[in-house]
Amino acid sequence: MPAKPHDPPGTTSPLVLASSSPRRRALLAMAGFQFTVESPDVAEDMLDGESAAAMVVRLAKEKATAVGAGRLAQTPEPVVLAADTAVVLGDRILGKPGDAVEAVEMLLMLAGRIHIVITGFALLSGTEELAAGTVTTRVTMHPVTHREAEAYAASGEPLDKAGAYAAQGDGARFVANIDGSKSNVIGLPLGTVVPLLEAAGVHRVRT
Repeated sequence: MPAKPHDPPGTTSPLVLASSSPRRRALLAMAGFQFTVESPDVAEDMLDGESAAAMVVRLAKEKATAVGAGRLAQTPEPVVLAADTAVVLGDRILGKPGDAVEAVEMLLMLAGRIHIVITGFALLSGTEELAAGTVTTRVTMHPVTHREAEAYAASGEPLDKAGAYAAQGDGARFVANIDGSKSNVIGLPLGTVVPLLEAAGVHRVRT
């Protein structure tokens, strides 16, 4: 969607990131955008019979809508960006581990195997959906010993990460190969989202 015709040349639509994820905030800032952050109150549950791809794009839309609903009276109207990420191994979706024991189990499950990371994203302006979709990345993991998994879990890093590892942190040592967008694995596919934001009239303040 192009910038609104009544916007003077060179102006930018305000951007709101509907996310509590510090990784998404860091990625969006690294891409050169100025934005505000608001955490959406959305239950991140999977519906019966729902695929991982359908789940993440639905949750992204729900997050964007939840935050956007409180911004309808704001002028100029902001663009709201939301995302949701899932780690998928075979037919199993791995969410965030509940504790260190579950983090070890997840990491050993992924060790030496290929899994996919799917991020759903949604851009809204007011009640209008500007864009929505998913991006998928294939990730190959190194073999991991039980002792290595326990030491990593004890660090606390994997406890708030889907799949129990952080590709941008110490967990990168477990990653053998990333086929596709690394930022997607971290939580926001910049190669896809940045052009959509710019088409919606949200301009980067630095590149």
